[in-house]
Amino acid sequence: MKATFCTRREFCALFLFLTVFVLISVLHHMDILEFQPKFNSTIIMPRVSTHPNEIRSFCTFQPLSSEDALEERLILDSTAWPETPLLPAPISLEQTSDPAHSTFTILPGRKGGEWHVGDQLEVMIQTSDFQGRPKKSGGDFLLASLHNRKLEAGVAGQVVDHLNGSYSAVFSLLWEGDAQVEMILVHPGEAISVLKRMNREQPDRMYFTSLFRSGSRSETTHCNVCLRPTQPLCNYTDLRTGEPWFCYKPKKLSCDARISHSRAGYKANPLNANEEKLFQSGVNMKVSIQASGPSNVTVLPKQEGQLKVKSSTVTSAPSGYYYQGVWRALGGTTVREFSASAISRCLKGKVVHMYGDSTIRQWFEFFDATLPGLKKFDLHSARKFGPHMSLDYANNILVTYRCHGPPIRFAVPTRELRYVANELDDLGGGNNIVVVLGIWSHLGSFPMEIYIRRLQSIRRAVVGLLDRAPGTLVIIRTANSKALTLYETITNSDWYSLQRDKVLRAMFKGLNVHLIDAWEMNLAHHLPHNLHPPPPIIRNMINHLLSYICPQNGG
Repeated sequence: MKATFCTRREFCALFLFLTVFVLISVLHHMDILEFQPKFNSTIIMPRVSTHPNEIRSFCTFQPLSSEDALEERLILDSTAWPETPLLPAPISLEQTSDPAHSTFTILPGRKGGEWHVGDQLEVMIQTSDFQGRPKKSGGDFLLASLHNRKLEAGVAGQVVDHLNGSYSAVFSLLWEGDAQVEMILVHPGEAISVLKRMNREQPDRMYFTSLFRSGSRSETTHCNVCLRPTQPLCNYTDLRTGEPWFCYKPKKLSCDARISHSRAGYKANPLNANEEKLFQSGVNMKVSIQASGPSNVTVLPKQEGQLKVKSSTVTSAPSGYYYQGVWRALGGTTVREFSASAISRCLKGKVVHMYGDSTIRQWFEFFDATLPGLKKFDLHSARKFGPHMSLDYANNILVTYRCHGPPIRFAVPTRELRYVANELDDLGGGNNIVVVLGIWSHLGSFPMEIYIRRLQSIRRAVVGLLDRAPGTLVIIRTANSKALTLYETITNSDWYSLQRDKVLRAMFKGLNVHLIDAWEMNLAHHLPHNLHPPPPIIRNMINHLLSYICPQNGG
């Protein structure tokens, strides 16, 4: 009996040990599973780049198809910015480009000092450092425009970097009368080097948070598209698009308990004190360059039989220009002016879906404020992120707006975080459907690969939409320049916007979509640059949009 009892006791102990072991294993397994992504169970390893101009990054990238990978490489190469020689540490302004010592000169026209409508005006810019010495390298970011305030006329110039400290700006002469040249140094090349480095090394300098809640317990953790793996992560990579998004896992709550997304801010002092010298308003950031001689020309009427002279410096022409305050496109559709009643007639029977950032929401708000019959339906959503919906019942007009998915700098309930590509995939399309897209402003502080892949997924969705519903009209708003402070520069400099503008144009080139060139429409106008352009520019953008929806010789 004793032996039997001993055997049973040992068996019970063994059984108890195995039970505890299995329970611990199950709990451990459950804990591991909790860290796994709800939306994508694939483990994604950080990519080690083979590109010579990149460094190792903690950003996570989904593997690309060979075709998409080739396109990414070609786009990165085509948008590469000229390198600027490294400055010795600590950085000194003395050797960097100084707009106060730099000058521009109007070059003689084909008939000496005479220019006619249809000619091209060429300007030579020579940059110099803070000691007045001519620069020997390129890489500065310059903006050029031509204006006549009385005529409310303006056009953007095309800038060419000769990589030796000199630059050319070429303008199409499109109106009679005075034409005033404006040259702006946005950033010296040395500052561009810092901006590029920040996106490689500090893509998380703009950071976000999410609130997790279950019952009475709540926690807040940091989130980002690029998140340093210093602690367990919740992986919210989208299954359909492959768009990455991560949050640090709450200590006491599940990854499934996430209820909201918001911008938390940006890391203090992403620049050291010496680097900050490169970003000084009124000194070397968005400062005008003065002329060494006359800064304006008088444009005479076009002559009969006048030969068209093309510049050997630039190959592209402006997309349009302002005259008497009205935007005149030089390609595509003829832009017409629309009154409120004309807008209602144009949009009658149509559905306009708008997706993107606040610059697209600005268009939605224009329609909402302008059309008396358009009434906003209360979806109990916040103004910034939406979704929003307005209906003109009498004219059967529906206009909607939804913000794009993260990264986005709004406070948004997670249930409203939608990727544009998924929204387009779920859209039926048709002859009465208009899709308006604008995605650029919130992605400036991240590596360009993030933006390229976002556009690749949106483009696939656009192609699919046009395949199943060819009559759908797709219109894309480009980026635009804005006023710059140190904060704005660190998070979304005009240089970041320009680079993304180039990528967007390359990505959608050749597709049956239409671009609203917000970059040139903002630059060509005499009003100050603004992330959200002022009403006169917005009205011209809306007129351009409507001219695509209701072309002059169309329906």
